[in-house]
Amino acid sequence: MAVPTARARHSLFTAHPARTVVVAFAVVVALGTALLALPISAEGGTATGLVPALFTSTSAVCVTGLAVVDTGTYWSGFGEGAILALIQVGGFGIMTMASLLALLVSGKLRLRLQLTAQAETKSLGIGDVRRVLFGVAGTTLIVELAVAAILALRLRSGYGNSVGEAAYLGYFHAVSAFNNAGFGLHADNLTRYAQDPWVTLPVAVAVILGGIGFPVLLELLRHRHRRRTTGRRNWTLHTRLTLITTVCLLAVGTLLTCLLEWTNSRTLGLHDWPEKLLNGFFHSTMTRTAGFNALDIGAMQSSTLLMTCMLMFIGGGSAGTAGGIKVTTFAVLAVAIIAEVRGEPTSAVLGRRLAPHVLRQALTVALLGVGLVMTATLALLSMTTLAFDGVLFEVVSAFATVGLSTGITADFPDAGQVILVLLMFIGRLGPITLVSALALRERKRRYELPEERPVIG
Repeated sequence: MAVPTARARHSLFTAHPARTVVVAFAVVVALGTALLALPISAEGGTATGLVPALFTSTSAVCVTGLAVVDTGTYWSGFGEGAILALIQVGGFGIMTMASLLALLVSGKLRLRLQLTAQAETKSLGIGDVRRVLFGVAGTTLIVELAVAAILALRLRSGYGNSVGEAAYLGYFHAVSAFNNAGFGLHADNLTRYAQDPWVTLPVAVAVILGGIGFPVLLELLRHRHRRRTTGRRNWTLHTRLTLITTVCLLAVGTLLTCLLEWTNSRTLGLHDWPEKLLNGFFHSTMTRTAGFNALDIGAMQSSTLLMTCMLMFIGGGSAGTAGGIKVTTFAVLAVAIIAEVRGEPTSAVLGRRLAPHVLRQALTVALLGVGLVMTATLALLSMTTLAFDGVLFEVVSAFATVGLSTGITADFPDAGQVILVLLMFIGRLGPITLVSALALRERKRRYELPEERPVIG
């Protein structure tokens, strides 16, 4: 049996763009784990165990926000800085950042970096990569600084924080929000600001902008001038699907949260009706995979937790900082179901016919996600005595890289926390990306088998 050469092994693990992205994320998670395990990273000056360091590093790189220790009290300034850097790198995209640095340093971009950056940012072609890289960097910087400034001014004027503390808190939460990470520096997350729209609304806006995906953001900016001159939007189907589905899900999430929690004395029942609407909208926005909470998640009704799980599983936009199966996947499946119910031979939406392979990809992503969630939930239930709804909520939150929690994350044993680590990693990269990264080569069928139709239903 032939032994693979060093060059063949190198090609096996780095030649495929999607595989390179997976390896790059794994390397950064490992580096983050090593940093957070150092005594200097913890407030008490003692080394952090492997599992807590690995869990926090993965949660930061995969922009999830789940935590087994309190971020604001356990980690030192160095540790918080490391977490912030991991969030920024993970949300921006590791290969995207590497490609941007190569452009800034040398002015050139090798073909392999262009391919990996194209795979990570979902650029349409090689020619788009440079423009997309600088667009992503500029958009990220502008949104984060703008939100950080608003938060810092509010914290300084409304809560008496010092200038330095307000600036630090504002920047940390702005980066965490735009990258849909959900890491907060307060033990109660953002519940202390539940009545303050000057804090919750800027955070929600940052979450929405980061969650709809960079391709959509860049297209909206690119076509702004064209609309002024021609009066037409000319948006792609992807952009229209993402925006329409996002708005619908935000509205449905807000409505259901308000209806289900309106009289709950431990959540919305504590507020008057404008604050109820504000917090209903904020909670719906956070299910886009952000993970901040202004309401006590553990005090919510079981029906609200189930609704939240559904919204978290769908997630946000493609090629952004959000997780889940993505809103376009959900929209494509909904369109396919409607077409099948109507007896139509093809699926069409907004004046465009969907390609068959798009339907297959959407179905594959959704079913792989369901399978992972069910398998992980079963595994965790077998090793704990925690309630089913709480365990399911944690699993969906990890897979969809949301970070919302009922407060039981630290109650899982080490093996359970490792399962959540794997879910966060897979959820950030996407089932399709991970499967294609593990595939040794592309396979093409050179023949077609006879057609037959089994009984369905």
